[in-house]
Amino acid sequence: MFLNEKLDLANGRPTGFDYMRLLLAFSVLWMHTARVTYGDDLFLWESPLRPLLKSVLPMFFVLSGFLVAGSLERSKTLISFLGNRFIRIYPALTVEVLLSAFILGAIYTEYDLGDYFSDKEFFAYLVNVTGHIHYTLPGVFLSNPDAGMVNAQLWTVPFELQCYFVIALLFLVGVTKRRVFAPIATILFAVVFGVARYWKHEGDWAAMPAATSGNLLICAFLLGVSFYLYKDRVLWDGRIFAASIALILLSYWFTSFGDFVAIPAMGYVTVFLGLTSPRKLSILRGADYSYGVFLYGYPIQQAFAALAPWTHNWFLNGIVSSVVVIFFAAFSWTLIEKPALKLRKQITWLENLRLQRGAKQQLAGLVSK
Repeated sequence: MFLNEKLDLANGRPTGFDYMRLLLAFSVLWMHTARVTYGDDLFLWESPLRPLLKSVLPMFFVLSGFLVAGSLERSKTLISFLGNRFIRIYPALTVEVLLSAFILGAIYTEYDLGDYFSDKEFFAYLVNVTGHIHYTLPGVFLSNPDAGMVNAQLWTVPFELQCYFVIALLFLVGVTKRRVFAPIATILFAVVFGVARYWKHEGDWAAMPAATSGNLLICAFLLGVSFYLYKDRVLWDGRIFAASIALILLSYWFTSFGDFVAIPAMGYVTVFLGLTSPRKLSILRGADYSYGVFLYGYPIQQAFAALAPWTHNWFLNGIVSSVVVIFFAAFSWTLIEKPALKLRKQITWLENLRLQRGAKQQLAGLVSK
């Protein structure tokens, strides 16, 4: 069957995407265990686990692109689309930044509190609420293996915001009616980025020793958008799924340009798995803890690593941090994210009001003629 048929069978809400969001969020946390306990994780990226590690973030962005494209299709105006993106990202991000700065930092700083709260680095950190990311707080985690780092996971936030900017431009040129613009933008972005890397790195242009570049993550997002818009043309087929997995493995194990070759295959794997519909656990019904896990994971890992040298064990850090982060993710969803999503009604009201005014102006113009 085609992707749209699979989507219809789940009434537009396949549970596969819900599980994938949570699994990928926890995967990011576990990927960071080596860095927060040993101070270096390059050895992992050079191991046989490379295809798996390399796939996590691109799959996150493909998933986001596929789901956001659905929101784009349902939006009548750019106001509602961007408004919904704003309330999904910024309230929870703002609370996490404030908690990290005023509570976590105050507890773990090696500075006198007066010096801590008056330091320029402290005020720079607060700018994170805008999506312009700063990673350190004055005197915090200086003795950790990953010294001084408070929230390394937030490096992807600016690229996610760029994704929304790009898709907003596509909305303005009518991508929902002229869907060919989406794959064209994906290919064009990948080519421009590849040329720019070759210009800068020449023979090493394709080598990305660690996480996939943020610019390729934007390509992954646009790929997800393209899969959604062409869901009536793309087959949901286990053979294509298996071939995609094989391509990902082969491209990372046997080539130096896997980041460029494997992302289309990651896109298919993501959408294929997302459109499955396993039974949803009761604790997860009506809840999405993935964003909270992503936001709070790294600060919690660093806080645990700062307690004593015996905490510098990757498995122990992963287990303890996974348990603790569930409570923070539940807090974020219940008290911040879910209430913020209720603002969608106000956004819809503003959207309808603008459309009504536009219709009245058009009618008045016709009458005057």
